[in-house]
Amino acid sequence: MDQNILIIEDDLLSQKLHAKIVEKAGYKVTLANDGLEGLLKADEQEFDLIISDVMMPNLDGYQTCKRLRENPKTAQIPILLLTALDNLESKIKGFEAGADDYLSKPYEPDELMARVSVLLRRAATPATPLQVREQLGRVISVFSLRGGVGISTVASNLAVGLSQLWGQETALVDLALTSGQAALMLNLPLRNTWADLARIEVDEIDQEVVGQTLRPHPSGVQVLSAPRRVEESELVDAEKVQRVLEILQQSYDYVVIDLPHIFSDLALVALDISDEILVVLAPELASVRSSALALEVFDTLGYDDKKVHLILNWIFERQGLPKPDIEAGLGREIRMVIPHASDLFVRAINFGTPPTLENPDSPLGAIFENMAFAVSKAEQKSQRPENPTEAWKRLAKRMRKQRR
Repeated sequence: MDQNILIIEDDLLSQKLHAKIVEKAGYKVTLANDGLEGLLKADEQEFDLIISDVMMPNLDGYQTCKRLRENPKTAQIPILLLTALDNLESKIKGFEAGADDYLSKPYEPDELMARVSVLLRRAATPATPLQVREQLGRVISVFSLRGGVGISTVASNLAVGLSQLWGQETALVDLALTSGQAALMLNLPLRNTWADLARIEVDEIDQEVVGQTLRPHPSGVQVLSAPRRVEESELVDAEKVQRVLEILQQSYDYVVIDLPHIFSDLALVALDISDEILVVLAPELASVRSSALALEVFDTLGYDDKKVHLILNWIFERQGLPKPDIEAGLGREIRMVIPHASDLFVRAINFGTPPTLENPDSPLGAIFENMAFAVSKAEQKSQRPENPTEAWKRLAKRMRKQRR
């Protein structure tokens, strides 16, 4: 085994322990005593993986990770962060810095090597080139002019639901560029983001470039993540969004877009290309008013009413405007209601495990599978698949029960 692993650790005892475990597994190890030395060695040599402690003087693990990602020579090296801080804030900071995985200390040697093995195996697997399909994929945008109603939750669960239902990879595009959470919803690192595409001339963006930027999720969802930093989001313009969405539409049967809470140029590009627009609202007056404003804009833009659907997310435990009153106020039927399930949603967000994947047999999982079926292509809905997935079988069973 000739793979070389760089270990960045300021504590000499911990450094030796990490090195012993990794060397015992047959890997070559190079040591660095702090982040600055680690950056220097990573720039001078080639490494297959970097393991870095977080708590270090001068340059901590987060800063080291960010600088490794900013250097084109080291940007694609898998990074595993080790820390004694076992909390959500630390994990989020690690992913935002561009780490691929995060392991709390103390750890079991087998656990460390399992993470190392997965990261090396994933890095050795080349990105699958995107294939141009005969028919354009179906684009579904999830939108609201009011924040806090669960746009990212709906978008991520819908993407997973479509992938699981039809056994096909689905693209999930995060266009909430200044604060997007699509990657976090699926526990994916921000190694590659829209920022990578923003630095490329629009006529140089092709299937290969886009394919390399997507982050794969075990569910079959391929995620195009929002940038790590706010200033990077300003580099993305409408022309590049148009180009990327066209490529994804040519390469996937389904493209789900997580939109910002504004009618920006970028959002309008996505809305114009969409086959379905899911407007998510909560049962409260401000959300209903925002939805009414959005519907007015859609009408002005000439969007077909048949492609715009209202999704009511019941974010309150008890109180909330009655569904019939909301429908009467908006003059539109609510297509689907997501029941209150704060505990499940909080767990899903904190651990990056969408209910559609973790609890597909639950009522909440069933709702998202039903939603995925509702926005699917007509030709797929009209006939039984040759090799039905478990998700399709669950949905078919529910539909048979409803007919009785």
